Amino acid sequence: MGSGTGALHLAYILAGLQPGDEVIAPVFTCTATNIPFLYMGVKIRFADVQQDTLNMDPEHIKQLISNKTKAIVVVHYGGLPCDMTEINTIAGHHGIPVIQDAAHALGATYGGRPISEITDYTMYSFQAIKHLTTGDGGMLTVPHKQSDEAERVRWFGIDRKAKQAGIWENDIKEIGYKYQMTDVSAAIGLAGLEDLYPVLKKRRQLFNLYARELSHDKSSIKIIGLNKSNRTHAAWLFTILVDRRYDLQRKLAEKGIESNQMHFRNDRYSIFKDHCKYDKFPNMDAVEDNYLVIPLHHKLTETDVLRVCMEIKKGW
Repeated sequence: MGSGTGALHLAYILAGLQPGDEVIAPVFTCTATNIPFLYMGVKIRFADVQQDTLNMDPEHIKQLISNKTKAIVVVHYGGLPCDMTEINTIAGHHGIPVIQDAAHALGATYGGRPISEITDYTMYSFQAIKHLTTGDGGMLTVPHKQSDEAERVRWFGIDRKAKQAGIWENDIKEIGYKYQMTDVSAAIGLAGLEDLYPVLKKRRQLFNLYARELSHDKSSIKIIGLNKSNRTHAAWLFTILVDRRYDLQRKLAEKGIESNQMHFRNDRYSIFKDHCKYDKFPNMDAVEDNYLVIPLHHKLTETDVLRVCMEIKKGW
């Protein structure tokens, strides 16, 4: 796909979402997860976060779900898979699909399996700063029975297989989009596959080094996404919860260390105001001013990580 956002939109189409349907989606995510619903006239019910993972809270999903709910969309924040057993159980009870926004989670596993094996639809992002990049791009995994439909909708609704075989009826029967990946982007991605596992290995090593160094003072620093033995973290982000986040952020900036929030709660954006007029998100409220993403990328060295940790441990 040309982008992860386009891949999500295609997943929503393949899942059969229609104007007026409801979906449950995370309140804390990149807007790319939720903006395609606005294209489609789909009503969003935002789910609160878990304070220890910043992933969707299955208990809140249970409260939101109704006979109007037609899909659940999950985001694996920072690369840590959500509680997929619980979420799949909820979805299975209501007979609706789970769609995974795995933009952060290339290489993550759950219950010993790649996450794309546990739902029908999984989106991966190949945007510029992801584990694997094609400059910009993405991928969608779909059920085999929908692969032909996915390829048609991805390219203007044209049946390219039939066209190339000389048997196309010269008719477009479904609305399609220009969502295909270019050959140039695909070539970059194929070359990048050679480095994917070394990149994942290094990022996990750096993640674990951060965790070891910053776990000494649990009263002042809480690390997001630790101690989940049934899943493998993709280590795209390292996020901490601290008091006086902005003071720490300013101190790190003075030392030449970049830090920031990665995403912002979607219920605060004007474009979503009609989707959450009366909703409450107590967990999001509790962490909103406390989460901070510190440097984690495969050009970082262990010495860099130790310097960041040293500055944090000095206080702010």
